Amino acid sequence: MEGTRILVVDDERAIAELVEIHLLSDGYQVWRAESGPDALQILASIEIDLAILDIMMPGMDGLELCRQIRRDRNIPILMLSAKSEDVDKILGLKTGADDYLTKPFNPLELMARVKAQLRRYLYLNPGTPAAAPDERVTVRGLEIDKARHTVTVDGRPVTLTPTEYEILLLLAANPGRVFSSEEIFERVWKERYFQSNNTVIVHIRKIREKIEDNPSHPTFIKTVWGVGYKLAD
Repeated sequence: MEGTRILVVDDERAIAELVEIHLLSDGYQVWRAESGPDALQILASIEIDLAILDIMMPGMDGLELCRQIRRDRNIPILMLSAKSEDVDKILGLKTGADDYLTKPFNPLELMARVKAQLRRYLYLNPGTPAAAPDERVTVRGLEIDKARHTVTVDGRPVTLTPTEYEILLLLAANPGRVFSSEEIFERVWKERYFQSNNTVIVHIRKIREKIEDNPSHPTFIKTVWGVGYKLAD
């Protein structure tokens, strides 16, 4: 992934420099910002492929910056935070982040997550060549064009993050099959699932908000209580 452009936003210079060193050593191009407004200026002029955002920053924090990025960009967003409580992780994911890492972190784990997010994003990017350009997954009014990485519901375009897209594609490609949260997590994130992990729940909620007429009474993604989720066929 040489030449891939990554934005690091952290007001702690030592942390930002540590992240930058590891990214540069793997061949990535790195832009750094110490505040939300500075990050937005970079995003306005550079085509960034992935953003690493610290949550706790003065002025515009990482959550607000994430919201602003999500208004018109679907790049992977990895949040960094000194807080380890589940509620903080859920808040970050609800805001639109794809992944969350607690400080202090192992740089090797950070790099593994960066690579996983980039593989997902660059593979699913509309500009990426596809083996079957006309391949589509259609379930009732939901249509996923795998070549163009587009989703529509009754002809209405739906904008998903790379992680949301992959979860929906997994469910839509297997309509009627029930997937547990553990199986969804391990298939999409390629990591071991922990029982207290609410990541899948948060992403399912975000997908429903985008594809369902009434997310409180979904017609596409159904909850099978005590088991998991399925896409109703």
